[in-house]
Amino acid sequence: MKFAVGYQEPENREPFSRIVQDYREHICEVYFALPGSPSGRADFAQKGSIDRLEAELDSIRKMGVKLDLLFNANCYGGSAISLLLEKKLCAVLDDLQSIDLLPDVLTTTSPYVAMLVKKHFPGVETRASVNMRIDSIGGMDYLQDLFDSFYMRRDLQRDLFTVSLFKDWCDRNGKKLGMLLNSGCLRNCPSQTFHDNLVAHDKEVKKYENTSWNPHLCWRLYQEKKRYVEFLKSSWIRPEDVQYYEGLVSFGKLATRQHHYPRLVIGAYANGQYDGDLLHLTEPDYSAAFGGKGLDNRAFPEEWHEHAGLCAANCRDCGYCAGVLQKVLRPVPAE
Repeated sequence: MKFAVGYQEPENREPFSRIVQDYREHICEVYFALPGSPSGRADFAQKGSIDRLEAELDSIRKMGVKLDLLFNANCYGGSAISLLLEKKLCAVLDDLQSIDLLPDVLTTTSPYVAMLVKKHFPGVETRASVNMRIDSIGGMDYLQDLFDSFYMRRDLQRDLFTVSLFKDWCDRNGKKLGMLLNSGCLRNCPSQTFHDNLVAHDKEVKKYENTSWNPHLCWRLYQEKKRYVEFLKSSWIRPEDVQYYEGLVSFGKLATRQHHYPRLVIGAYANGQYDGDLLHLTEPDYSAAFGGKGLDNRAFPEEWHEHAGLCAANCRDCGYCAGVLQKVLRPVPAE
């Protein structure tokens, strides 16, 4: 499987393009958001960010890697179906085209944005964002006139039979299917929309005097040791288990836009194995929440993926994950 990886500002002074170069044979796309543009995440743009981004994208494109522009905010406010948004989108794509950086793909949560891309830039592939949480074949069918490729809802992806149904529909309709491999989010999290919007509006949130209450459901749950097992019930796929999706999905997305160790994540999935704390591979990285303990990725049983897939739609609390947790939960060695 090849991977779509998320661009971020240089980590430890290492250009992101250097990581892409080192794992070029495993990377098919780099997805990115323009500084100052809503994209479902906090904007950490700094002085010179746009110039660095353009230089990095130029280097990455010259490697033969596709570029995927994110226009995937959950909300565009009152301008969501406006001529103003149409002008802004076209201006962004015109500017990128003028410097030979017109993206190959545009990922969005907005059917309106997808329609505009089809109308003005028909050569750009439109992709339904994972944030749309498309969890049925019907959902793809309704939008097939607007999107060329789809991310399936991550909560379902451990169930290989369900993935095969999605794949079959995509094959029959000339579409591509992707999946997000290293999400650390709770399965079927009822606070996901609230959490995503809170993160996206981080700068505005900080302008207010706020409560001390932790608004992030996952971090609150993991304050209780009995809740650690919820991490195992989530949707992430171990690097060793990516093999089961060969031929079922066109590409795997790795969340590295804000991950502290993008090279670590990309290297683990490119190599198909990881000999460390599994908590470090996911976004978010919950290692700080597990009280000095980590999850030894090497200790997972061989049948892990098969058994986890049986519960992908509805967990019955059979006790299997709790048993695995006891095997893989280990003290983190002192540095």
